[in-house]
Amino acid sequence: MSHSGVGNVSVSGSARSAEVLGELDAAVCLVDQRGTITQANACAERLLGRGAADLVGWDAHELLHRDRHGRPLARARCQMVEAVLARRAQAGSSWCERGDRSLVELSWFVAPCGGVGGPAGTVLVFTAADHGPDRTHPPHAPESLLVELERLALLAETTTQLTSTLDSDEALRRLVRLVVPKIADWAVIDLITEADEVERVTVVHCEDGAFVAHEDLQGPMPPIPEESPMPLSRALRGAASTLATPHTYQGPPDSGIAIEQKRLFEATGMVSAAIAPIRGLRDVLGALTLGRSADREPLTGADLSLLEDITRRTGLALDNARLYQRQRKVAETMQRHLLPQLPSVPGLQMAARYVPAPDDSQVGGDWYDAFTVTNGATALVIGDVVGHDLDAAAGMAQVRSMLRAYAWTHHEPPSAIVHRLDGSMAHLTGVPMATLVFGSLAQTADSAWQLTWTNAGHPPPLLVTHDGQARYLTEGHGLLLSTGLEWTRTDASLLLPPRSTLVLYTDGLVESRDRSIDSGLEQLRKHAASLAHRPLAAFTDLLLERARPTTGSNEDDIAVLTVRTPEIQSAAGGDL
Repeated sequence: MSHSGVGNVSVSGSARSAEVLGELDAAVCLVDQRGTITQANACAERLLGRGAADLVGWDAHELLHRDRHGRPLARARCQMVEAVLARRAQAGSSWCERGDRSLVELSWFVAPCGGVGGPAGTVLVFTAADHGPDRTHPPHAPESLLVELERLALLAETTTQLTSTLDSDEALRRLVRLVVPKIADWAVIDLITEADEVERVTVVHCEDGAFVAHEDLQGPMPPIPEESPMPLSRALRGAASTLATPHTYQGPPDSGIAIEQKRLFEATGMVSAAIAPIRGLRDVLGALTLGRSADREPLTGADLSLLEDITRRTGLALDNARLYQRQRKVAETMQRHLLPQLPSVPGLQMAARYVPAPDDSQVGGDWYDAFTVTNGATALVIGDVVGHDLDAAAGMAQVRSMLRAYAWTHHEPPSAIVHRLDGSMAHLTGVPMATLVFGSLAQTADSAWQLTWTNAGHPPPLLVTHDGQARYLTEGHGLLLSTGLEWTRTDASLLLPPRSTLVLYTDGLVESRDRSIDSGLEQLRKHAASLAHRPLAAFTDLLLERARPTTGSNEDDIAVLTVRTPEIQSAAGGDL
């Protein structure tokens, strides 16, 4: 036998499901996905001859099931185990060992369910085996139990589906598929915008098993009337949930919303509707309307109660999604404003791009920089602060500002500047770790451009000549920043060929879950070589488009800085 050590309390489920089980006049146990008993009502304790402490936390099969001679039954031969693992409704019978070690033959009924706010599980209904001629028929579970279990399963699925996304549009799409056509034929969602305007964002009907959106019924709605007693107006004020029919809107309309609702009933053919507010933690976010056509029973007060449970979960999910999107927008805006305007350097062309991470991820700490220092050279930087949140964006701003200050005030090689930065980061910033490439680009006496750089744990720069030869500049590589380790940093230097393109980038361009960094580097090299003849702006945009990992596999933001050198000018001013 195996026991989870939980004692005599439930290890899963909800207070509501425990209350329901306690009121049933049937022996009922709830088990989790592994088959461990998580709840048992008093009827089950009496039928099985075991107290709650001897049931909850135990594997149901190992504790109860025996063959007719009292010997343990192999799991592979147990139909109930198979049904629990497959999460399907099934009936059967088994010999079970009671608490006094006596054997009793019990019929059982298995149905998948879910605890509200918790993981999915299975309900077991036990009854004494029927030895009559119909003993092979499935035991009858009380109708009220099955109805309540279906309700709990739907609410559990609603919680799981809505809380597993931080995209509000996706959450609403999932909501529609949960309630249509299971509860209603039509789903209508009205949302209150941040400007306190009402937008009808969804009118969906299930037709022949397919979801059809009626965009002609969607769009902006009239303002919410302050005193109207009509159902949708009350719901949008958060006052109450209400059942409605076409007759509700037959009288003279008291507001623009009432006119739109009358139009909705006429266009959809709904004969009954349940309307409930979608409440967030602080405000009313909108309303959900479920409607049925004439070929189904009208919605009832019980359906309205279920709808209220669903809209409560919807409100929490939308609140979370909006909060996430608001934070993401703040972080992204902050990062974009911190990224600099590129300087105008005679003879050089520059381009830079920043691409935020996909919607299912957060903003990161990637950045680029380019500025002229006091000795006339142009400083080039590409960097990445570890993290994907506002802290990373704020840390990026600190590191960038410190690097600019050191580069401006100290006429030293890049390695010395980065060494100063590394020594200060732990004391002056909260950045746990960062990588960067810092270079100085200066024009020589014969009008060539010389790059001197150092690399602190960052992907190497890529140099592309005008004729399409591309290679990585792997020299000058050193340890990343803020490790606390002593490290001697070195510089590398190279004369850049005329009309060559230098590409500085962050790892989001070459690495993802589905692609190793080596494969990504090779793809970047090939694409950059093929684009060598393109104007610099087009080169940068196309390189991002072609080399970037697919959206589904990429969870990082990307910064890219490209620099192109000019033709060498002769003393007479002509091209060489």
